[in-house]
Amino acid sequence: MPGMVLFGRRWAIASDDLVFPGFFELVVRVLWWIGILTLYLMHRGKLDCAGGSLLSSYLIVLMILLALVICTVSAIMCVSMRGTICNPGPRKSMSKLLYIRLALFFPEMVWACLGAAWVADGVQCDRTVVNGIIATVVVRTQIWCPVTLRRASPCFISNRTISGTARSLLRWSATPQGARSCRSRTTDYDLVGGDQLNCHFGSILQTTGLQYRDFIHISFHDKVYELPFLVALDHRKESVVVAVRGTMSMQDILTDLSADSEVLDVECEVQDRLAHKGISQAARYVYRRLIHDGILSQAFSVAPEYRLVIVGHSLGGGAAALLATMLRAAYPQVRCYAFAPPRGLWSKALHEYSRSFIVSLVLGKDVIPRLSVTNLEDLKRRILRVIAHCSKPKYKILLHGLWYELFGGNPNNFPTELDGGDQEILTQPLLGEQSLLTHWSPAYSFSSDSPLDSSPKYPPLYPPGRIIHLQEEGASGRFSCCSAAQYSAKWSHEAEFSKILIGPKMLTDHMPDILMRALDSVVSDRAACVSCPAQGVSSVEVA
Repeated sequence: MPGMVLFGRRWAIASDDLVFPGFFELVVRVLWWIGILTLYLMHRGKLDCAGGSLLSSYLIVLMILLALVICTVSAIMCVSMRGTICNPGPRKSMSKLLYIRLALFFPEMVWACLGAAWVADGVQCDRTVVNGIIATVVVRTQIWCPVTLRRASPCFISNRTISGTARSLLRWSATPQGARSCRSRTTDYDLVGGDQLNCHFGSILQTTGLQYRDFIHISFHDKVYELPFLVALDHRKESVVVAVRGTMSMQDILTDLSADSEVLDVECEVQDRLAHKGISQAARYVYRRLIHDGILSQAFSVAPEYRLVIVGHSLGGGAAALLATMLRAAYPQVRCYAFAPPRGLWSKALHEYSRSFIVSLVLGKDVIPRLSVTNLEDLKRRILRVIAHCSKPKYKILLHGLWYELFGGNPNNFPTELDGGDQEILTQPLLGEQSLLTHWSPAYSFSSDSPLDSSPKYPPLYPPGRIIHLQEEGASGRFSCCSAAQYSAKWSHEAEFSKILIGPKMLTDHMPDILMRALDSVVSDRAACVSCPAQGVSSVEVA
């Protein structure tokens, strides 16, 4: 696992990282050798010309050099396949083989230069032979690509229940920057931020299907702790809709990363009101704008009989949940639909409190609804354990991962951990001199599969409200797209999202357009339904 030491330096490449580069070079070298041999055997009778003996000698020596390189690269591949990630002992001869391979580079270069010089002298031989030698020189200078080594520290192997307008407003976070139509007209709504050409607003009109007169306020103002949002009227559902945008800028990322906990200033009977600081501050900003600037009062003056609905995606989903909680005292009928909100949002008590008016929607293995500081610590611990106990060479793990990426399947069918009696062979340190696996640290515990105990600074936080989990039915892969994917929906407990799951769709499942396609698939399939809520859980009105 540690980087190899060559020429007195440690490099950002391990001795088991050379299987695939070696295989690529081996294939090219073998094909090259076969081509030179074929050229020599077919045209050796035509080398009785002036300078022909030099060309004949050149081809013979070139084949010998290629044979030596092929043998060396084959040995490098075989040695790189040995051992495991944390047991590089069987690969201790790798540095010597790399020195030999580097040494062979110099005669190759010298011989290629000599061949070019002899051809340039105007050798009067068969043109096919001359062109073949020129080709060998060109190939020689193009295919030899040495691995770029960098000084390194150790590296690791790394339903119909949702409001129609709420679903369409989710698309805002997918294309706020790329409108198909930019209009210049006098606006009938409040506009804050950089949208002088109405390009962003044009995309909102197109994705939501609403009219200009349906929008009360639109803000593209974007700073740390200050998120863009809009307020619109959904006449079909008789709702005042507040939509909060998700992460799309560096300022939003800084808001995400402000992961300290603070007490949420909200009027409710909950005692433990800890919440994610960055998202709490962002929700507080939107709350001040809605209340102090009279935006909500303006909306309800137009439609006083409407109810309040708050939606958002990702960071916007978390802010929407907090915003709904802040507004519930003034608007008891408020409903919130959080699409793919972060798990590390607020305390367990607030999670339970929010189940009566917030619904979260999660697709597949989306990483964000499973993301929190404590879950990241748990993931780090689990990665360290898997690396330490891995009994397979790295190349086999990568090949199986590629198969899973392309064709799907069950990753649990590929065991990678050692039996308990074989763990004494793990004698090599994982992280150089200070191995987290061999030196006990209060930050790491390998005795159970439960998440790490959180420090007071980062207490365990939970997702908002009740959770609808959309899951793809059947095995999936990159090339299993001959038919549209089918999804099912069910109510899920928050504990199902207590660990980060590694998979090929852990990032793509978070994209708003993919989430909307899955939701539309469930809504259009009359056979799909949301499972009945568990006994003792109050029903949530989500129409």
